[in-house]
Amino acid sequence: MSKPIPIAVVGSGYVGLVAAVCFAEMGHPVICVDNDQQKVTALQEGDTLIHEHHLPELLGRYRNDRVRFTTDLAEATRESDAIFIAVGTPQSETGDADLSYVEAVACEIARSLTSYKVIVEKSTVPVYTNEWISRALERNGVERHLFDVVSNPEFLREGTAVVDFLHPDRIVVGADNERAAAILRDIYAPLTSGEYYQREDGISGCCSVSEPPPLLLTSTKSAEIIKHASNAFLALKISFINAVSNLCEAADANVEQVARGMGLDTRIGPKFLRPGVGYGGSCFPKDVAAFRAVAEQMGIDFSLLTEVEKINAQQKKRFVSKVRSALWNLRGKKLAVLGLAFKGDTDDIRESPAIEIIRMLLNEGCSVAAFDPAAMERTQQVLPAGGKLRYAADAYEAAKDADALLILTDWAEFGELDLRRLNQLLRYSIIVDGRNLYDPAVLSDHGFTYVSVGRPAAHPIRETSTVAKA
Repeated sequence: MSKPIPIAVVGSGYVGLVAAVCFAEMGHPVICVDNDQQKVTALQEGDTLIHEHHLPELLGRYRNDRVRFTTDLAEATRESDAIFIAVGTPQSETGDADLSYVEAVACEIARSLTSYKVIVEKSTVPVYTNEWISRALERNGVERHLFDVVSNPEFLREGTAVVDFLHPDRIVVGADNERAAAILRDIYAPLTSGEYYQREDGISGCCSVSEPPPLLLTSTKSAEIIKHASNAFLALKISFINAVSNLCEAADANVEQVARGMGLDTRIGPKFLRPGVGYGGSCFPKDVAAFRAVAEQMGIDFSLLTEVEKINAQQKKRFVSKVRSALWNLRGKKLAVLGLAFKGDTDDIRESPAIEIIRMLLNEGCSVAAFDPAAMERTQQVLPAGGKLRYAADAYEAAKDADALLILTDWAEFGELDLRRLNQLLRYSIIVDGRNLYDPAVLSDHGFTYVSVGRPAAHPIRETSTVAKA
């Protein structure tokens, strides 16, 4: 049996909260620390604060027992063997990662550190951050033998973060000595030994007793680079297939056929070869910029990442151009928008392409009725209803009397709409799909003009079906 390791997790955002409940699920006692008393109180009362599958279940199972929430970092430091730093590293004006929150946590840990601890970077940080954390601890009077700094990057996808944590492709541990590495091995032993996958009440996923996840032991610097390099490469794949989709449109080819032909090559693989309106979220935009900034600081020309960012920005503008082409003019048009989150199965709107596209459409003089299954409350904090923007109760209310329907987020339910009902509600039977959720032939059969990404436009069999409804 794996032995429990007392753990502190500093930060209760997407990474910190998921890590805290998943460590508890693995059998470890966890103290989750946040300096926001309102968030701590909400978590103590069972509010997950974010939209994540399995999170309410695990929080309900361990809340105020195996997982405790507090604002007292000093207590958490004293009672834990490993302290995971999972605070935000937002993008600065220069593109670098802002590490001031990480530094503040390191300095506060130093005030209470009297016995050996492993300090673990869980936040996404640039290379050499481990050395700066060590320096901050020593500058605040901590003797070097009392701590080690380890890099343990996360590879979580919002919407499936709990499953990703408990069924990872790999567990990366960057440690520069065996003492620190041994503690991380013990923490992840329930997964790497396959023990967790024997449980009947465990969260199911791709890993099993016979195929547990591998633990990759590297240097701290290599682990820090692995995280940034992984996210930058995935962003590159998205921008690459979006650039290919533009070529397909110009050549009247089908990007999905092209992507399938590429993805069947095992050296390439099919994942992240889905064209759309561009990537967003809290990771890819920030991490691509930070990785490029780190390279520049070290004298490395990584202009490839500049092109990745440029293609991503252009993709949103191209989508607005598609809407304009479908409607001739945009001023005065009434549009239904489905999707506000940066991707389906999450309520996260950070760097969401949908938000930026809505702003562009409003600036063009359109009126917008928007709907999202989970992200409307968050969106209204940055795009309040009023004037030419309103929020609908469901997809059909948004579509009523609209000149066109736009799909901006890949929620599964948006690909399962009642097309007959939708056709009756829309003023014009036009759908501009930024996520390629439908088969163009099916939409054509239902009387729609259907514009998607990287595929030829489909038109209704009966041309009269695009005429304004009486």
